[in-house]
Amino acid sequence: MNILLVFAHPEPQSLNAALRDIAVAELEAQGHTVGVSDLYAQGWKAQIDRADFPSLATDSRLKVPAASGADFAAGTLTDDVKAEQEKLLWADMLILQFPLWWFSMPAILKGWVDRVYAHGFAYGVGVHDATRWGDRYGEGRLAGKRAMLVVTAGGWAEHYGPRGINGPIDDLLFPINHGILHYPGYTVLPPFVAYQVDRLDAAGFEGLAQALRTRMRTLEATTPIPYRRQNGGDYLIPTMQLRPGLGDRGAAGFGLHLDGESEAAATAA
Repeated sequence: MNILLVFAHPEPQSLNAALRDIAVAELEAQGHTVGVSDLYAQGWKAQIDRADFPSLATDSRLKVPAASGADFAAGTLTDDVKAEQEKLLWADMLILQFPLWWFSMPAILKGWVDRVYAHGFAYGVGVHDATRWGDRYGEGRLAGKRAMLVVTAGGWAEHYGPRGINGPIDDLLFPINHGILHYPGYTVLPPFVAYQVDRLDAAGFEGLAQALRTRMRTLEATTPIPYRRQNGGDYLIPTMQLRPGLGDRGAAGFGLHLDGESEAAATAA
């Protein structure tokens, strides 16, 4: 596979950098071709502003979706954005790696999403009518590709457990997994999350490194998160509400958007 790893940590000697190097080495040992976008090293511009849209008239009000769509269609987005889009089209798999800062990704990585996910590229695609509401959530330009997160956290695993004070890690990562990865079409794999990373000793690091190598070796065989497809019949269009009778197996909140019925049927079979 062609694999793109987008890396967001400012310190070259960090644990994250060491894990990145381990992941890349293992992937290449398995025969994959790996590209890395090191956002801090690249000096990535995080904020989206008028400078991102060269064709926008100086006296026009900036409306980001419209300006983004116009420059994408005209091929006039900035070179740094176009380069990252080409990497996404090249890659069969996307890995986003970052430390969990204030319950989300670092600002530089969010800025990468804001700027690279242009209108017409990652959203705003497909027909919107009475039977479809665009090509998104399992469909879209990036459909057929896989994606996953590699995340480090300072807190204990228990802090992010079902009853943990920080909230369940799957809930915290839902806006990224479902809203950033599944939305433009990616098939999303369960995240690799490392906890208590500021307290690792040598033995703990080696155990973590080996676990990451194992995940990198099994990317093609790993069962994805069973997110529902928007246009697969589970949602009413155009309200995008889950159909009555679905999600009745005790799921609530974000869990409603997991296809538990199909998963249960597959398990029983």
